[in-house]
Amino acid sequence: MKMNTRSKVEGAVLCAVLLALMAALAVLPGGAQQAPAAPHGIITGVVESAQGPEAGVWVIAETKDLPTHFIKIVVTDDRGRFLLPELPSANYSVFVRGFGLVDSLPIQMKPTANPITLKAIVATTPQEAARVYPGDYWLSLMEPPAKSEFPGTGPEGNNVGPGMRSQNHWINSLKSDCNFCHQLGNKLTRTLDHIYEQKPEIKTSVDAWEWRLGTGVRGNSMYGVLNNQGKRSLKSFADWTDRIAKGEVPPTPPRPQGVERNLVTTLWDVGDDHSFMHDAVSTDKNRPTVNANGPVYAVSAGHGQLVVMDPKTNTTTAMDIPTRAPRADVPSRFPKPNRPSLHWGDEHLWGNPPYNPSDPHNPMLDSKGRVWTTSKIRPNDDPAWCKDPANKYADWYPLQRSGRQASFYDPKTKKWTLIDTCYSTHHLQFDNDANETVYFNELLGPMIGWVDTKVFDQTADEQKAVGWCGQVVDTNGDGKITRPWNAPGAVADSLLYQGDTTGARGAAGGRAQAPYDPKLDSMISFSLYAVIPSPVDSVVWGVSERFPGYLVRMDRGDNAPATCKTQVFKVPDPGFDPRGVDIDTKGVVWTALAGSSHLASFDYRKCKDLAGPGKTDGSQCAEGWTLYQTTGPKLKGTDVPADFHYYNWVDQHNILGMGANLPIATGSNSDSLLVLNPLTKQWTRLRVPYPLGFYSRGLDGRIDDPKAGWKGRALYANYGTHFVWHIEGGKGTKGKIVKFQLRPNPLAR
Repeated sequence: MKMNTRSKVEGAVLCAVLLALMAALAVLPGGAQQAPAAPHGIITGVVESAQGPEAGVWVIAETKDLPTHFIKIVVTDDRGRFLLPELPSANYSVFVRGFGLVDSLPIQMKPTANPITLKAIVATTPQEAARVYPGDYWLSLMEPPAKSEFPGTGPEGNNVGPGMRSQNHWINSLKSDCNFCHQLGNKLTRTLDHIYEQKPEIKTSVDAWEWRLGTGVRGNSMYGVLNNQGKRSLKSFADWTDRIAKGEVPPTPPRPQGVERNLVTTLWDVGDDHSFMHDAVSTDKNRPTVNANGPVYAVSAGHGQLVVMDPKTNTTTAMDIPTRAPRADVPSRFPKPNRPSLHWGDEHLWGNPPYNPSDPHNPMLDSKGRVWTTSKIRPNDDPAWCKDPANKYADWYPLQRSGRQASFYDPKTKKWTLIDTCYSTHHLQFDNDANETVYFNELLGPMIGWVDTKVFDQTADEQKAVGWCGQVVDTNGDGKITRPWNAPGAVADSLLYQGDTTGARGAAGGRAQAPYDPKLDSMISFSLYAVIPSPVDSVVWGVSERFPGYLVRMDRGDNAPATCKTQVFKVPDPGFDPRGVDIDTKGVVWTALAGSSHLASFDYRKCKDLAGPGKTDGSQCAEGWTLYQTTGPKLKGTDVPADFHYYNWVDQHNILGMGANLPIATGSNSDSLLVLNPLTKQWTRLRVPYPLGFYSRGLDGRIDDPKAGWKGRALYANYGTHFVWHIEGGKGTKGKIVKFQLRPNPLAR
């Protein structure tokens, strides 16, 4: 039957309405299908100032027309030319930012093939230019207490904490205890005006700093750091902000050069304006084509959520991570504000009702595309099987309490699975073994634990799949680990007797009942910040921040836990404070030294002094280490750069396109990722200039299409600061996922 004209019109209208409804459903949580990807366009042209073409400056296009706030950034070439590729159809605000400039006035436009000219504005004063300098440049103006003021003698002496043994130890505290949560040197931390406005009774910068360090959701922790460092630190902090308030500025950072100008960054908003977003993941580390073209996942630790961002549809959603026990019975590690926050008052932002206490920390994908994360599923007391001698792991290493366990989400079934682990979990990493074992570290304990995912998938029995080993060194030199062994307290006393100054006794928790016996093996107790399994053998590496820092090597052997054997290697001078750890395909371990701002490699194959009894102080195999210090400004009066490296990652599969096995450190205080070429000792800095405050805790790389060149591969990271209101834009700003791509030249489309 033929349709009349009216019927055709009504049919077309109905079809359009249905299509619009389907598109709307696709961007909603739980929508039946995804919206099709929008067509892509370009914006191209040249940047010129009164001085001529501007090379090595950023062209930034952002829009709020898409389901989530979207930003694309490129760098101009040596003639000031630029090309913004792969822009979804939308209205964009486009402007120029660069060192030596002030931000240009944004222009409003849609993607077009017609070239445009953007007018850059040259800064007229050093203070104007410095507004867009990254945090490490501003922090470099801070002057730590002089070397002559150490060791500290406390409030009755020089006001430096008695636990502070050296200037480097103080710098280590500044970075690992303060930079650990957020940038230092961003606008909020280098100024005090907002404190004086809200607390008019405060008259001096010393008092303003004392008040600041006790405020908000992390006030208890910050004030604890101050007590450890001693009140002398207030003088350094106040002098720093006073000089900046009077107009002092840092040196000018260099503009992007060479391959740095080929960088394309894409940013999407995720979470809300007080999400504490930790890490992000896009694929399986060992199989980087898993989840090709799929979502990127991040965890919101403070809100107990898995956050999902789809780069095809520019949409983002979030889901609560479940707990096994009722939420009311699951304790949170986030206390109420010590003093009211300058931004949120007495609001209890994280981990307590109405927020979920599951406290996820680190997500990773397995080969099936399931998202695994460390998360809290119950109260802290372990179940009985964790200390039952019938369990072989509990027989060797009985466990009583754990603060976080494990979970995974299957995007295919949209279901969560919770796994009790007995040990506390923190970071997780998958091995490349046949059983796809996933390893975990204990942040505040000496355990390396694992889940055999093949066994778990076959049995759904966590007790059969979960295992763990403590840290026992073959100090009697018989080639195996036997019981009984020297307890950590006895080992610590022995080290102190030998003149060790690493603080082992305090870390071990006190004196053991029995003295150290050289005829026995010895348990040690290095809390591990992260772990990485080796792709070439049965070894798992962990990294300990105990000053100055250690690598811990645990070989499971063929009958764990009885065959688990540990070795420990101390970070050499001038390095200190390892945090991240990764490994290349040859088994060389890389760790970012957050305190001293090095990337350090350790090659076990170079060790020459491992025969005989093992050592517990880490003094063997100094020849295995190589240190590469990052570039950038240094803290005033020191040889230590002001940058901070929360973590590091090795590009095993050449995803970035600069070469396989290149190590990358997060420049968490410099808005950057830092790529090292160990052969040339050259650094490539991939900077995120907008919004200021890019603070990455980790990174990840995925190959969407191996045949698509630079368009088919990318690295992913996120703004992982505790305090998203520190990001440029202030309160109301949201966290972001960042995509990094290197094209062959600055004009490639």
